[in-house]
Amino acid sequence: MLTSVLADIQSITGFDGTQWELVVRQARAAVLLSRLASLTKAAGLLAAIPEGPRRHLESAGRAGAAHGLSVRRETLLLLESMRGVTPLLLLKGAAYEFAGLPTAEGRLFGDLDILVPRDKLEEVESVLMLAGWVTTSHNDYDQRYYRRWMHELPPLQQISRGTILDVHHAISPPTGRIRADSKAMMDSAVPVDKEKGLYVLAPVDMLLHSATHLFQEGELDHGLRDLVDIDGLLRHYGARPGFWDQIVPRAQEVGLARPLFYALRYAAMILDTPIRQGVMSAAKVGAPMRPTQALMDFLYLRALRPNHPTSSDRWTPAARWMLYVRAHWLRMPLPLLAYHLTRKALIKSDRQVEAPVGQPGERPADDS
Repeated sequence: MLTSVLADIQSITGFDGTQWELVVRQARAAVLLSRLASLTKAAGLLAAIPEGPRRHLESAGRAGAAHGLSVRRETLLLLESMRGVTPLLLLKGAAYEFAGLPTAEGRLFGDLDILVPRDKLEEVESVLMLAGWVTTSHNDYDQRYYRRWMHELPPLQQISRGTILDVHHAISPPTGRIRADSKAMMDSAVPVDKEKGLYVLAPVDMLLHSATHLFQEGELDHGLRDLVDIDGLLRHYGARPGFWDQIVPRAQEVGLARPLFYALRYAAMILDTPIRQGVMSAAKVGAPMRPTQALMDFLYLRALRPNHPTSSDRWTPAARWMLYVRAHWLRMPLPLLAYHLTRKALIKSDRQVEAPVGQPGERPADDS
């Protein structure tokens, strides 16, 4: 129900109470209720919605607006801490917000993401620690995992404000099976405020990063939200001259043809994203073999749904688990993968046994 509404917001006209209850529940589970509120308001439909669901949407809309202000405030504080060290290159949610993109309207996320040059990483980490950012990973294994195998530092948290920050030094893990040319993408970044040193990725690179993040991600609780980002970027930038001509050549240039293929394919299949004629055919340069493509369709058409019981079938848990394993397989060699997943399973089992009854652990909204 939710994906059909996101693909065609006019379809909500005439919804009854049962339909609205289902859409609101699915949207809340997918962290898309604020986004849905933004879309209904932009379409001039908010006043025509029945009072009950309208109150949910209006509340979510106010929360989304407040979230945007908080993101701006936190980013400006971060920019001040980084001044003189390296320009601040924003990724994902904060980038959409500062670039003024429509996809930022009503978009909620749990942390900030920035991209810094690898040779500045130690200095950046030092100045952030002085500014009150501390690591959230306190065991040696997690520290080693992030610093040796990942493209980012262990998540940092601001001790006064509680904000989570992910400091990336590459677009994808340097030892992974998909290796992006991060330097080329950083070199092409565009200024939001050049005087202050605030940058975002170039439009095509922003799309490629969003695609890479989603289709290398193993935990897809908010996968639909990320696909909505891709849909929004394609609709917005697709109206600009030259955009469609650039995306496939650029994806090949920076080594991200496979994520681009998946992004275009599933945005079109799930959200009816308009893809310019000929681009999908050109993007098949990054397509897997047909059996693999059929398997990916089986998995992603289930996993990229709201994380809600009404959106699942009996195969959805297996699909999510297989994509979780695939994401780790893309990041690291097979022997390390087996050790890593076994260790995580044992630790999770221990925590489940020790957790107090009635107080299950909650993880924050993943990624930005």
